[in-house]
Amino acid sequence: MTTLLGRRTRVLAAITVTAGLALVAGCSSDGGGSGKTTVKGVHLAKAGQLTTCTHLPYPPFQSEIDGKVQGFDVSLIDLVAKDLGVKQDIRDTPFENFKTGAFLNSGECDLAAAGMTITPERKKNVDFSDPYFEATQAVLVDKSSGIDSLADVKAKGKKLGAQAQTTGEDYVKGKGYDPISFESSDAVLNGLRTGQVQAVVIDYPVVQGWLKDKANADKFKIVDNLKTGEQYGFTVKKGNKALLDAINKALKTAKADGTYKKIYEKWIGPYDASVASPAAS
Repeated sequence: MTTLLGRRTRVLAAITVTAGLALVAGCSSDGGGSGKTTVKGVHLAKAGQLTTCTHLPYPPFQSEIDGKVQGFDVSLIDLVAKDLGVKQDIRDTPFENFKTGAFLNSGECDLAAAGMTITPERKKNVDFSDPYFEATQAVLVDKSSGIDSLADVKAKGKKLGAQAQTTGEDYVKGKGYDPISFESSDAVLNGLRTGQVQAVVIDYPVVQGWLKDKANADKFKIVDNLKTGEQYGFTVKKGNKALLDAINKALKTAKADGTYKKIYEKWIGPYDASVASPAAS
């Protein structure tokens, strides 16, 4: 989707999905009366928890499963929270705010994790972690559509769908396509299922997740995998070096000790080192 620091635009009320309200021993108050604390040099929006802004759903990176938000991004940020001795608290927020860093700047969230692509434009508003995943864009089609490539969509006069304000949408627009925009990844898949479109372009890991469902695998197929050079990163408020260092340290450690590989295989699929360990952008 790759996300965009602002990839999905569906406006949702911010809700607390998980709670981590236990006070942490050794936390020092910032004295400002806001209830904010500093843990291991990292300033937290709320005492005893690492507050993460995301936008649901976006499997396999984050989605609600059995009443709990889970996924690849969630598991990685859990490692950061564990290192700090706190719990991760996840807030579902409008994706548009990720472009501006609004919830980071207001102090509502400590970081944002939403399968977001690192771009120069987004770097103007937020600071990105080291890249933790390299994404490609997949073109998924209905098997009965007669489409065998992205080029076929245009050549055969078929309708193409994409998630609004994603890098996938930007990519195909740059290639001269006029995709139908959907507000979420779920809506993209529903558009394909109901025949609103005959092909969609979206992040490859998302498609992998869809095709784990036999009904989807029987009906749809991937006809193109577009190498767009996109890398995902987590974001923090501009200048929040302490938290950025903590995130990068947790990622580095997880890759070194095999934890990252286990998380990758659980949520993404067979481990691909070239995708899992992209060079820093």
